[in-house]
Amino acid sequence: MHFDLTDLRLFIHVVEAGSITAGAERSHLSLASASERIRGMEDNVRTPLLVRERRGVQPTSAGHTVLRHARLVVAQMQQLQSDMSDFGAGVAGHVHLLCNTSTLSEHLPAPLAAFLAAHPRVSVHIEDRTSQQIADALTSGTAQLGIVADNVNLDGLGTLPFTHDPLVLVVPRTHALAQRKQIALAECVDLDFIGLANDNALQTLVQRQAQQLGQRLQYRARLSHLEAVCQLVGLHVGVAIMPRIAVRRHARALGVKAVPLSDAWANRALLIAYRHWSELPPFTQALATHLAASGAQKADSPPARR
Repeated sequence: MHFDLTDLRLFIHVVEAGSITAGAERSHLSLASASERIRGMEDNVRTPLLVRERRGVQPTSAGHTVLRHARLVVAQMQQLQSDMSDFGAGVAGHVHLLCNTSTLSEHLPAPLAAFLAAHPRVSVHIEDRTSQQIADALTSGTAQLGIVADNVNLDGLGTLPFTHDPLVLVVPRTHALAQRKQIALAECVDLDFIGLANDNALQTLVQRQAQQLGQRLQYRARLSHLEAVCQLVGLHVGVAIMPRIAVRRHARALGVKAVPLSDAWANRALLIAYRHWSELPPFTQALATHLAASGAQKADSPPARR
């Protein structure tokens, strides 16, 4: 069996567009050339990959399998090209790290800065994803290293402890809920909320939890940064759900109070996750080890629960 990258990219475009014509346009191929390539792929595996219908095409069961592997191969080749361009620019190593919002904004900057200072020829590319997306990427092999909350399924993955990262309800200091010892999300669903952008990993987590309660939170405003969210909360525009560490940093200056959430999903630890330690490049192993060591040094970081 032989597929080249043009075949795989074409097949992805055809399935995503729902037609060979549109897929050919996205791939910058003529319709005749694209059709010939699709037929060649089907002849190669001796089974249909697409169901041709009047309104377009749909992948067969075999087509779904090819699509899944095609996406993996194309993603890995894109990462390879990125890594090689770094080497050409004089970089000795490249690390690709996936992490969630609070890790990126609150927990990662200091230990990452120390790591980069100790490894001046290493570059680190970081992407913000939800913990579930990170776990899925590690399991499928499209990512090598991620920092995830321990409330997602990590079966088949190795982990190192990083730090404790509970989520809290943020309210104005004079709010009626400010004196509560703890509160459940179900008690807050009728309040006005201040949130982050829809595609933000933390925002996605909160919205999913509300949906599981059969509720939809009402947002007065959506902002790009946690500090800006805290500012609006302090001005009595609404309440918010944020990492406790971020609230501690802004609470006094902005007049807000953190109320612990009693929901199990909010009392989370962060873990450094990977698929196969022995397959990680040396600099990726070095970063994971460094982050685990930096997390262990935090006085308020109990061991991870996994």
